[in-house]
Amino acid sequence: MRSDLDAAFAAIRREDFLTEPERGYAADDRALPIGHGQTNSQPTTVRHLLSLLDAGHGDRVLDVGSGSGWTTALLGQLVGPQGSVHGTELVPELVEWSRGNLSAYDLPWISVEPAVPGELGLPARAPFDRILVSAETGDLPQQLVDQLAGGGRMVIPVGGQLLVASRDDRGELTQRRVGHYSFVPLR
Repeated sequence: MRSDLDAAFAAIRREDFLTEPERGYAADDRALPIGHGQTNSQPTTVRHLLSLLDAGHGDRVLDVGSGSGWTTALLGQLVGPQGSVHGTELVPELVEWSRGNLSAYDLPWISVEPAVPGELGLPARAPFDRILVSAETGDLPQQLVDQLAGGGRMVIPVGGQLLVASRDDRGELTQRRVGHYSFVPLR
């Protein structure tokens, strides 16, 4: 059991990242709708994603598909003020809503930016030590692989399974698949 994950989940309240009608269900271990065809993933799934990602103090993290900002805030707790977390979200209304959600927390080292259509991640801010993708794709996107630093790790749902892609210090990429999950599609 990772105590840093326990501390992050204790510090960042899921209900602060849900719509008013869904807040009463924050303790339920299930995905909850946040509008625009998007969801706030179930807590056990988020915990598993973060455990596989293994972000730590000082890491530079990219959070693709940041939605309500909940995972962005959790990542911010894990990396601390020595690190940074950059969330990207394609839906403009969710970008604004998540920024408002995040403003309730004192985490100035995190941000959420509008995703650029046709461009994955934030290539101008790369490389990243960790990349978390919270939407499913059919294949591992080369655009995101190119943004992963040496010694970095990416966790992404690919074809119904979680894929953990790790780049060693020589730049070589290894991949392993971990369990079956269902996510909204990456657009």
